[in-house]
Amino acid sequence: MRETVQPADLSFFSTLAASGSLSAAARELGLTPAAVSKRLTQMESRAGVALINRTTRRMMLTPEGELYVEHARRILDEIDQLSELLGTARESPKGLLRVNATLGFGRSHVAPAISRFVAEYPQVSVQLQLSVTPPPLTDDAFDVCIRFGEPPDTRVVARRLAVNRRLLCAAPSYIASHGMPMTAHDLTRHNCIGIRQGDEAYGVWRLTSGRGASRKTEAVRINGTLTTNDGEIAVKWALEGHGILMRAEWDIKQYLADGSLVRVLPDHETPNADIFAVYSQRHQMSNRIRAFVDFIAHDLRTEVGEHA
Repeated sequence: MRETVQPADLSFFSTLAASGSLSAAARELGLTPAAVSKRLTQMESRAGVALINRTTRRMMLTPEGELYVEHARRILDEIDQLSELLGTARESPKGLLRVNATLGFGRSHVAPAISRFVAEYPQVSVQLQLSVTPPPLTDDAFDVCIRFGEPPDTRVVARRLAVNRRLLCAAPSYIASHGMPMTAHDLTRHNCIGIRQGDEAYGVWRLTSGRGASRKTEAVRINGTLTTNDGEIAVKWALEGHGILMRAEWDIKQYLADGSLVRVLPDHETPNADIFAVYSQRHQMSNRIRAFVDFIAHDLRTEVGEHA
């Protein structure tokens, strides 16, 4: 009987699909682009269908390729879990770990944590991808995604790694020139720095004030001359006195501490931005994923002086 799928092809195609191009996959696999192309052609010949549409600049999975990689990753995960259940990987986590995080937080916090993690667990290989827009929660391209805010999807596990507040702030020079807002509505008359990231509603800030029966939430539509999809740039603009910014405390606490930025409307609450590790329910038994999530949770708690 002719073999349509060979076990060794599963890992190869999973890496190829995640790489985005034949040349990138070749670098990842330590092969030449010609060798990668030849192996893919052999796979497609055995399968009897095209798995990837190639162009001169990019490649895209065909519907059959999408089906192939979905099942390949599930099978590879089940093999890993079986190994762990049998005890071969229980004592020391090993294998490939694919992590996604946002650009700014990924650079400043996740990447250093990964450096410390692989020093402690040298048998784990980590691929870190940073992106402005988080991948879909159902995307199997990553094992763990570090995200802000608890995801609404019940099909995934979301473990809170650290608390995180969004704060309104501005440079003292901006406040000196334009005055300090006293109410949420006052923000409509100020230059506010906008950030377009992920699926969050752009241009609307939700602020809550008061207590008990008088507690209310207002949706304020902001205006401003500066907008970016990069949080670090937005913070830099705020430091240079260009306007009022809403940003996660993790990103601005050092500037609040040294007075480069000051709080605006400190008696108003904004939606929290707690930091979560998100992963598929079927990965709960994965030794390397559990080890990584435990490690980064402890790492972040240590950084902010929290205690479990």
